[in-house]
Amino acid sequence: QVQLVESGGGLVQAGGSLRLSCAASGRTFSSYAMGWFRQAPGKEREVVAGINWSGGSTYYAASVKGRFTISRDNAKNTVYLQMNSLTPEDTAVYYCARDRAGSWTMAIAAWGQGTQVTVSS
Repeated sequence: QVQLVESGGGLVQAGGSLRLSCAASGRTFSSYAMGWFRQAPGKEREVVAGINWSGGSTYYAASVKGRFTISRDNAKNTVYLQMNSLTPEDTAVYYCARDRAGSWTMAIAAWGQGTQVTVSS
């Protein structure tokens, strides 16, 4: 059973940046697409970004395109989310997720526990 552990969340002012990391256990990390979701209070969980197994293909939600960058290091079993130009609307719990496939399908096989990101105005 894969375990996903997020880190890097915190409190930042509007316009600032944060980088989230997600470390995965196991030896199959490089076989699967990975992604990030977020859930704000009172709202449904929404997809933020996804990346295929090799890192050669990425997906971004319209709300974060141009501001967030997803990347992965298969040698370190880690996926990252670089978040720039943050706004209060980005405040949420951010979840790392492993896809069931090598390409990003949003069929999620495993979730991390989440990390809080709070953007103050």
